[in-house]
Amino acid sequence: MPRFASVYPLVLTRELDRPFTYLGDGLERGTVVSVPFGRTQRRGVVAEVLDEAPAGIDPAPIGEVLGSVPPGLVDLALWLADYYGSTPARALGLVAPSERRPRASGVRVGSAAVEAAAGLVGEEPPAGLTEEQAAAVARIEAAFGSGASVLLSGVTGSGKTEVYLRACSTAISRGHGAIVLVPEIGLTPQAAARFRARFGDRVAVLHSGLGDAARRDERRRISSGAAPIVVGARSAVFAPVPRLGLICVDEEHDASFKHEADPRYDARTVAAKRAALEGAVAVFGSATPRPESWHALEHVRLGTRVGAPLPRVRLVDLRREAGYPLSSPLLARLGQIADAGGKAVLLVNRRGVAPAIHCRSCGATSRCRSCDVTLVLHTDGRLHCHHCGYEEPLAATCPVCNSAELARLGAGAQHVERELAAALPELPILRLDADAAAQPGRRGEVLAGFAHAERAVLVGTQMVAKGHHFEGVALSAVIDAGTELWAPDFRAEERTFQLVTQLAGRSGREREGEVIVQTFDPDARPVRLAARHAVGEFVRSELARRRELSYPPFARLVRLQVSGPVAGPPLSALSELRAALLDAGGVEAALGPAALIRLRNRHRAHILLKTQDVRRVATAVRRLLAAASPALRRDGLTASVDIDPQTVS
Repeated sequence: MPRFASVYPLVLTRELDRPFTYLGDGLERGTVVSVPFGRTQRRGVVAEVLDEAPAGIDPAPIGEVLGSVPPGLVDLALWLADYYGSTPARALGLVAPSERRPRASGVRVGSAAVEAAAGLVGEEPPAGLTEEQAAAVARIEAAFGSGASVLLSGVTGSGKTEVYLRACSTAISRGHGAIVLVPEIGLTPQAAARFRARFGDRVAVLHSGLGDAARRDERRRISSGAAPIVVGARSAVFAPVPRLGLICVDEEHDASFKHEADPRYDARTVAAKRAALEGAVAVFGSATPRPESWHALEHVRLGTRVGAPLPRVRLVDLRREAGYPLSSPLLARLGQIADAGGKAVLLVNRRGVAPAIHCRSCGATSRCRSCDVTLVLHTDGRLHCHHCGYEEPLAATCPVCNSAELARLGAGAQHVERELAAALPELPILRLDADAAAQPGRRGEVLAGFAHAERAVLVGTQMVAKGHHFEGVALSAVIDAGTELWAPDFRAEERTFQLVTQLAGRSGREREGEVIVQTFDPDARPVRLAARHAVGEFVRSELARRRELSYPPFARLVRLQVSGPVAGPPLSALSELRAALLDAGGVEAALGPAALIRLRNRHRAHILLKTQDVRRVATAVRRLLAAASPALRRDGLTASVDIDPQTVS
């Protein structure tokens, strides 16, 4: 008897949001195959094996078998497509990745590379546990097999990583595998080194920055059971781990876990769903948990730092300081480090030299020709757009009125680097921002140089506040806390609080440290509470505010965005989609349509939907976009849907 297979060809077109039937024997659910599709061959994933073809269909034969993915990951992908308003083909592409080589990311994190940035030989014995750590491990072990999710809420330096290590050890001893997620690729070398030090070659590294050969090798080691522990960034949540028992999501507050291309999945939500489907336990760890996690999950608390106490925090009111970006208290403290030794980490929430060039005479600001944003001055003497890559030389006079009265507004990381070099020439200064990290190998060089220095200052953007553990850091400083507060986004205060608190955690791991927070608004709630390390107080007040305004976790958000070559059509298309979605039901409030800033010569607009039934709304959006796709393409429009968006501006 011939056998048939229901296959999703891995195509991007929304109109083809269905499986196709092919002729093929010996196949299983999850088999990756080559199938004829139109005039070409496409990769596809078998979603179901059939004994007979649907009536009226003469199926074409399947080509070669290319591989397979576990049936559980097929279930996860189909759920993901439904939940995020995407298509099964796009979602299945996440669990059956192609072997295309990604662009160079400046990060090499293969097994050999990690064992060489670490110098590891053999496996080290586990460290002793505090009472709080032991209790946390016991609670996680008790949840094995339940499919539950728990929040590991612990102050910076409280030993969350040791809890993950012990939980992974338990998983292995019980014949299970584990996945450990970190927010971004740049943090995988440090995390992988910790786990390889404990588990040796049983650890695999998996993320989108690996080359073809490395990715194939790691996936084979994982699926064979040779590497039961997987460490990686967002995409590692889809690792083909047999008998998965544990997923640890470190720094769970970080927005980098959200994928910004269709399907716009959140690796934290996917981790919880995968744990539920496979009977694993998901552990979400952070010193500054999201209000959503705090509200929804059982808390496992680590309230005491291992080693030195939390550092003291000093607020510096920039309104009373003549020096910007370096206040006199900050310069004095850095001078002490220059004399006595030690390290400092300085956070500057912008890159470049100056975020804007402004004419004092006519008020004009240098702007990108393709995007509605200001151009940023860099050390190369050119103005750069951080969205599309456009650049132009810095003119000596205003291009509008020819005035020479040009002012540089604000201070970026490169400017702070220059100011420090002029004020403290004897102090080594290293910079880590997107510009530095774009150079192959540069990120690792900067971090290694800072780690091994006896005295140095690390200046950088948000990436210096993420998860790094450096010995000997006596001072952490925020150059201008509160710049995020004025963003038109309900998460602005949360991000400010998290950033200041996380940076403070880089200081004083071995002995008491100090934190200096410079700000023009020292009375702002997130700044004031971060200075007191008052995580619980901030989250409770934030939850009260969101309850009143009906924002997550008390409502779910769906963001629908349309872009096009001219301004009017995106707004018109969204108006029609808005009306259809309101008719479909499930929408409690619809904000917009509203215009967004133009990017890369595309005019953008969006609507924001509030709902208690996100699955219903996502299904309606998916259906409407599939139906509207031909008309949108005809008008040169592109539409996207974002469930649980991380930004609404």
